[in-house]
Amino acid sequence: MEKSKIKLSFISAGASIKDAINKLNETGNRILFVTDAAEVLTGTVTDGDIRRGIINGIQLAAQVSGIMNTKFFSIRTDSPDKVKEAERLMHKYLIDHIPVLDNNVKIVDVISWIDCLSLETGHQRKTGDTSKHIVVIMAGGKGTRLDPFTKILPKPLVPLKDKPIIEHIMDRFHVNGFSRFILILNYKKEMIKTYFSDSKLPYDIEFIDEEDYCGTVGGLSLLRNKIDSTFIMTNCDTMLEGEFPDFFNWHREHNNLLTIIGSHKEIEVPYGVLSMNNGLLLEIDEKPKIDLFINTGTYIFEPSLLDYIADGEHLDMDKFIEKVKAEHNERVGVYPHWGGWLDLGQWDEYRRSLKKIEEYSDGL
Repeated sequence: MEKSKIKLSFISAGASIKDAINKLNETGNRILFVTDAAEVLTGTVTDGDIRRGIINGIQLAAQVSGIMNTKFFSIRTDSPDKVKEAERLMHKYLIDHIPVLDNNVKIVDVISWIDCLSLETGHQRKTGDTSKHIVVIMAGGKGTRLDPFTKILPKPLVPLKDKPIIEHIMDRFHVNGFSRFILILNYKKEMIKTYFSDSKLPYDIEFIDEEDYCGTVGGLSLLRNKIDSTFIMTNCDTMLEGEFPDFFNWHREHNNLLTIIGSHKEIEVPYGVLSMNNGLLLEIDEKPKIDLFINTGTYIFEPSLLDYIADGEHLDMDKFIEKVKAEHNERVGVYPHWGGWLDLGQWDEYRRSLKKIEEYSDGL
């Protein structure tokens, strides 16, 4: 890796976890190198380290030093075959990056799993097979937040640049290895079917019709005898960046029945916020920023959860989650996500998404 790119992944132990998240997003890497003022490597921080810290209650304002790994793997510059040694460590410990250090413990290079692909031993990154998993898209709502478009078109067919919203979403899944989709339809369903009947797309699509409006999750009852393995469910107005196989790995590792993909969002309060005690002012915090994890409308389901939805029942996701938590509280989890997330279902976000969609299209 080029030295200039390596330095972009340097971070200090005193930086905040939020700073680390921003740097991971900026670099597109999955690891940061914690260095001191002399650029000596003192630890590493991966996106996995951050997720584990968050689910253990650590705050985004806390310092990187609280989650960094000081027992990192590395190789020295005088190693006779650095790439083979890095490949051995990555394969044994299931890690993606190995720093190469000089005698002063400074990074002179970073070897990634990609650098090992040409080896005869064939190091392959194991992220999980997504091709066997079904993606269920809830595409039957009226989309009133996107009026007046949705008075004419169903929300899934609202155009976003050169394609409708739902096709962008499906293409994004497809480049991550998914090839089987089930669309649950209701409002203007024949228009959606006609659109896809005229399209030659590289994945399989099955349509399921709701007879009545069953809420944001009730339509899943129609899949009770159609799905027998872990699947992903998403709304037809949500687009995520990220390593999709990681969602499934996280779900399995935590033995979850249901995993909610929660995305980090920084909210700026447009006012001065008053802190007070006994009617006296303590301080004014002018336009503070609040860090939240927002429900993206994307979930990993175990098929047994379909039994929690009665045939024809009108059920929204919040009530469904309460029902599952009442019996299996320890098995409803959240995957903390901080890659790109577009909520296309309302006008302000739709307009912003038009500006961002070219970035997504470039990767399709």
